[in-house]
Amino acid sequence: MDRITLDLLEKKHITQQQIDRLTTRGIKNEVLLETLTKVGAVSINFVKRFVVEQIRIGRYEISIIKNFPFLSEHMILEYLSEVLELRFIDLDSLDMDYRLAERAPLAQLKRYGALPISQSELSVTIAFTDPLDIQAQEAIQRFFPRKPLEIAVATEKQIQAYLFKIEIKDSVRDLVESIRKELNSIGTLEEQQEASSILQLIDVILKTTINGRASDIHIEPTEKNCVVRARIDGKLAEVFIFDKDIYPPLVSRIKLLANLDIAERRKPQDGRFSARVGDAEFDFRLSTLPIMYGESIVMRVLDKSKAMVKLEDAGMDVNGYNKLVHALQAPFGLLLVTGPTGSGKTTTLYGALNELRSVEEKIITVEDPVEYRMNLIQQVQVNAKVGLSFAAALRSILRQDPDKIMIGEIRDHETLEIAIKAALTGHLVISTLHTNDAVSAIPRMVDMGIKPYLISGALVAVQAQRLIRKICTHCKHSVEIPESLKHDYQQYIPEDTVFYEGAGCRECNGSGYMGREMISEVLPISEEISSIIANSGSKEELLEQAAKEGFVNMFVNGMQKAIDGVTTIEEILKVAKE
Repeated sequence: MDRITLDLLEKKHITQQQIDRLTTRGIKNEVLLETLTKVGAVSINFVKRFVVEQIRIGRYEISIIKNFPFLSEHMILEYLSEVLELRFIDLDSLDMDYRLAERAPLAQLKRYGALPISQSELSVTIAFTDPLDIQAQEAIQRFFPRKPLEIAVATEKQIQAYLFKIEIKDSVRDLVESIRKELNSIGTLEEQQEASSILQLIDVILKTTINGRASDIHIEPTEKNCVVRARIDGKLAEVFIFDKDIYPPLVSRIKLLANLDIAERRKPQDGRFSARVGDAEFDFRLSTLPIMYGESIVMRVLDKSKAMVKLEDAGMDVNGYNKLVHALQAPFGLLLVTGPTGSGKTTTLYGALNELRSVEEKIITVEDPVEYRMNLIQQVQVNAKVGLSFAAALRSILRQDPDKIMIGEIRDHETLEIAIKAALTGHLVISTLHTNDAVSAIPRMVDMGIKPYLISGALVAVQAQRLIRKICTHCKHSVEIPESLKHDYQQYIPEDTVFYEGAGCRECNGSGYMGREMISEVLPISEEISSIIANSGSKEELLEQAAKEGFVNMFVNGMQKAIDGVTTIEEILKVAKE
C-alpha cells in the first residue's frame, strides 16, 4: 500500500473495510488511492489538501506526487502556492526576458530547478519547482547579490522545458554574437542581408528543425524576443529563442531567398525556395503575415521523399487499402478523400497518384499550390491573379485528353459540377473535400447543389482519414488505463489487452510520441448504396447499408491501433468519435 493511503488510514480519513472491498475486487495497489477517490470514499479535493499540508510541514517531498498521475502537479503546486502565499506562474503565458537567466550558470539552475523570470527595481522573481527548498534559494541568491529574491512557483515540466530552451539558445550564442558584430560593422541594409553569419543561422534553423522531423517552421517576433517554433507530429514546439535585434536581418534574408519584396511589411506575401539540408533537397513554401510586432513567417517543409509514400506504408489497414486500390482501378468515376486541414489528405492523393502513374496514361493535376513535383504527371498551379481558378483549369484540362485527373481541393459548386461531369464522361477524378467522415461527403455534395442522381452515377468511393501520433519506441512501456475507459469502450477492447504509452525521452523531446500515421475509413459505393443516394436516402440508411457490406469506421480502426500498441487510447479519443 502506498504512503498517502497508509497515512489517510492511520488518521482515520478512510477505513480498512473500504480498502478490503476494493482489493477483493482485484484493484491493484498502484491505483488504490485513485479508485478510493472515484468510489467516493474520500474526495480528490481532500486528498489534495492533505498532501499539500504534509508537504508544508515537511513530512512529504514534492516529488511524492510523481507516483500518483491523477494528482496533477499543476493542481498540487497551485494550491501549495496559495497556502504559502506565493505566486503560481504559468510560464507559457509569459514573454520572458532570457538575458536575466544568463546571469546564473545553467548547471546551477538545472540542479536547483530554478528559473529567473523578471526583475524590478526592488527584487528578482525566480520560479522554483520546490518553493520550500531553502538551500536552493540561498544558492541562487548568490548570483543576484544586489536584490532580494521574490519566490514564485512553477511546474517542474515547464521549468525544465524553459531551461532546455536556454541551453539551445546558448548553443548558438557565438553565432548570434558574430551576427551582431557583422551588423554593427556593415552600413547598408543590402549588405546586412548578405552577411554570411545570417546565412549560417538560417542553415542552423533549417537543419535543427528538419532533423527534429518538423513539417512547418514558424518564426515569430514578440515584444522582447524572436521565437522559432517547429510543428512536429502535429504539435508546435519552441526550438530557438533569439533577442529581438536578430529578427529584422533574419526575416529579410529569408524573404530574399523566396524572391519576396523585403520592403513590403504591411500585407501578406507568399513565395517558395529550395535548399539543401544534409544530403537531401527540400522545398520550402513561405508565407508572411503582418502582426503586432513585425511579420510572422511560416515555412512549410516539402520533403520530396514524402510524395513517394506508398499507401500501405502510411498506416492503412489491409481491408481499407484493398478497398481503396480497387476504387483506383475503376475506369471512370469520382474518388474523394475527406478530413479536416492537416489530416494528411494531400499525402494520400500523392500516394494514389503513385499507384496510378504510368507511361500509357495521361494524368493531370490542378493544385493550389503544387506541393510535390512528380514525373509522368502534368501539374497545373492555380493562379487567381490571372483568372486561373480550379474550375477554369478543369475546363481546359478536359480538352487536354486526360485519363486521370487530380483536383487538389473541391471548394465550390462550380468545381464540383465540372469534376462530376468529368467523372461521368469517362475520366477517373480524385480529389479532397472537407467533411468529418466518409458518409457525410454525400449530403455535403447535395448541399453544394449537385443532384443526388448525378452523385450516385459518378461516385466510386470515399475515404475519410485523420493522423494520429505513434508511441515513441525508445520509451514505450505498458500502462493501466482507467476502469471507466475500459467500461465505456468494452465492446471494442478484448480481455487482457495491454495498453502502452511513451514515458518521454530525449529521442521524442519528452512528448512520448514519435511519428504519425493514418486512421481511416473507406466507403466503396456499391449498387445498393448508389440506389440509396439516387433516392435521396438519409445518412442513417447509408450507414446501415454500409455496415451490412462490412464498413469499418474510423473509430474502430483507431481503437485497433491502440489495442495493437501503435498509439494510446487517449490519442484516438482526441481525433475520432464513436
